[in-house]
Amino acid sequence: MGDLAEKKAMLRINQIADPGSFVEIGGLVCARSTDFNIKNFDTASDGVVTGYCTVNGSPVYIFSQDSTVLGGTIGEMHSKKICNLYDMAIKTAAPVVGLLDCAGLRLQEATDALNAFGKIYAKQSEASGVVPQIMAVFGNCGGGLSVIPAMADFTFMEDNAKLFVNSPNTLLGNKEDKNPTWSAKFQSEVAGNAHFIGNEASICANIKGLIDILPNNNQYDLSDNVCADDLNRTCDAIANAVEDAALALRTLSDSNIYVEVRENYAPEMVTAFIKLNGATVGAVANRTKKYNDKAEVECEFAPYLTTKGAKKAADFVKFCDAFNIPVLTLTNAEGFSAEVCEEGTLAAAVAGMIDAFTSATVAKVNVITGKAFGTAYIAMNSKAVGADLTFAWDNSKIGTMEPKDAVMIMYADEIKNAEDKNAFIAEKTAEYTENQSSAMSAAKRGYVDAVINAADTRKHVVAAFEMLYSKSEDNFYKKHGTI
Repeated sequence: MGDLAEKKAMLRINQIADPGSFVEIGGLVCARSTDFNIKNFDTASDGVVTGYCTVNGSPVYIFSQDSTVLGGTIGEMHSKKICNLYDMAIKTAAPVVGLLDCAGLRLQEATDALNAFGKIYAKQSEASGVVPQIMAVFGNCGGGLSVIPAMADFTFMEDNAKLFVNSPNTLLGNKEDKNPTWSAKFQSEVAGNAHFIGNEASICANIKGLIDILPNNNQYDLSDNVCADDLNRTCDAIANAVEDAALALRTLSDSNIYVEVRENYAPEMVTAFIKLNGATVGAVANRTKKYNDKAEVECEFAPYLTTKGAKKAADFVKFCDAFNIPVLTLTNAEGFSAEVCEEGTLAAAVAGMIDAFTSATVAKVNVITGKAFGTAYIAMNSKAVGADLTFAWDNSKIGTMEPKDAVMIMYADEIKNAEDKNAFIAEKTAEYTENQSSAMSAAKRGYVDAVINAADTRKHVVAAFEMLYSKSEDNFYKKHGTI
């Protein structure tokens, strides 16, 4: 590989690897095909640098494509190097990081190149749930190559990169200047394929941060880390963060450690990693407002479950369960989104989220922070679908719907005949709230394990996960679910 190519590929690796730790594997491999004009090019390393290193002291396998060597295209030997890396990662139980910058399929190798794609897909499937897979898209990542980041657990995307199955101009009725579907904005906000976006430097730094908080493999114990934060620390301001769960989770976390995943996709549903008592915990939470750094409302969301939000939560919970990461939920949902565009997809998406929570055998703790109404409450990791422990803030509401709405339905005839309709409605609303919609009423029925003060949330969830550390749950045999 020439100096320029080496600098391009190695620069990104060196930004992620601990200094001096990278060891290249297969540096002398070159393209085997001599068809067409390949023999006229220097194909040393065949357009991809592969090797192993440490990241913050943890072992990692990493490959970096370089578009200056045959466009970074994937052919037989290119694929063979990546597959070999995956074999080593699976055997030694270490994460895989892929840095993608590629023109796609190597046309000169035709069916050999097609088979090469299939081999990579198969290795990714084999590694799924065994070791974390992190991909970062730089430059181009189109066609069949776009499947590779889609099969990874986490995908980073550079601001100016292009990720696509079909280019915008080939889509019926679309043009690039109308809707640049390959852009980082589209892929992060609309498609949800890019979990994180940023410039090259921030992406490399954030990959290091993500590796630091994730387990190396599905047998790795993340609970033995040291916690410098006070386990009994009160969170006096957390009650004010009921609308923006991201702020609440940051407040709860050890030293405010917080890594949000898919921040721009379905922002009404927060998925993030936090630390509690030194252990990594996956958090899923409802959000109705998003505040910026100046404590100003950046945007507002209806308090309902959506198709994208449910799918986002399900994907995250499945990852956490596969890698033995406990799950914390903060529930503040009043129902399902009532829009035509949601009607055909929402039920299936919520079913998938419920299945993810129910099937997960890791420790699961739910905290009801606001309103928990209807089936949306049930779907958000309630005791009915598998939460090990459920807490509720003392001012939260749990029930079928807003108490006043329930009264208007239940007492429709009585309200018509009441002398003082407003007084009658107020009386019955207060009665219904106390008996059917309060945190205390849910606790009396066993659906809530404890009613707590919001400020004491941290010490309660820390103690809960500590108690659930040795949880073991063996489900009856089945090959797999179908939801």
